[in-house]
Amino acid sequence: MNIFKGILDAFFPPNFTCDICGIEIFNGDNLCEKCRDTVTVNNDMTCLVCGRKTPSSRLCLECKAQPPLYDRAVSPYVYSGGVQKLILKFKGGQGYLKDYFARAMYAKCGRFKDAEAVCFVPMTSAAEHNRGFNQSELLAAELAKMLKLPLLKDALTKVKNSSSQKSLTKKEREENLKSCFKAEGEAVNGKTLILVDDVLTTGATADAVTRELKKRGAKKVYLVTAASVEYEKDIKSM
Repeated sequence: MNIFKGILDAFFPPNFTCDICGIEIFNGDNLCEKCRDTVTVNNDMTCLVCGRKTPSSRLCLECKAQPPLYDRAVSPYVYSGGVQKLILKFKGGQGYLKDYFARAMYAKCGRFKDAEAVCFVPMTSAAEHNRGFNQSELLAAELAKMLKLPLLKDALTKVKNSSSQKSLTKKEREENLKSCFKAEGEAVNGKTLILVDDVLTTGATADAVTRELKKRGAKKVYLVTAASVEYEKDIKSM
């Protein structure tokens, strides 16, 4: 069996329609062959700290220049092509996709044996009400079950809205996220935590949350996301 196909088979169980394009399929799969080719798995060629896909297994230049505040990050997929479409569907209301992503994330958590609890990047109450759910919380709940670790539902809150970050540089995102998050010291003090989010792009959100967690006494913070952008030397976040 092709290794790449084996990984995808493990994460996307059999179905009758392709979860990306919606075409009917009759091969006991979850993706049609065309859409399978658009899914990129994060293999061993990843940055040793941020976990993004890189040309070789070493520190990316961005992590060398400015190490992130979290201790280490992993993600099973590259945020591009079919995975990007799946995450947009997930955030748009296709909640069943949490199971697929959580399984893939769980497979990446073997190196975090010392983790004691799971938390997630929060949304403001208004934003969560508008969407109907927090996708990061759904992922965290599934992952916590698989890891047999407690889920700290109330460990973090987002106390103010931030502007859209899509067009912002990393520095602009950092400024945009100042004082947005609050951690409950009693819940996180002295603990090694797994922080869950859907996507790692520049890492500004993860750093803002990690800063607050460590300020409240968290010992270590490991970041686990469903996908991460591929590292490129000239990315806007540099």
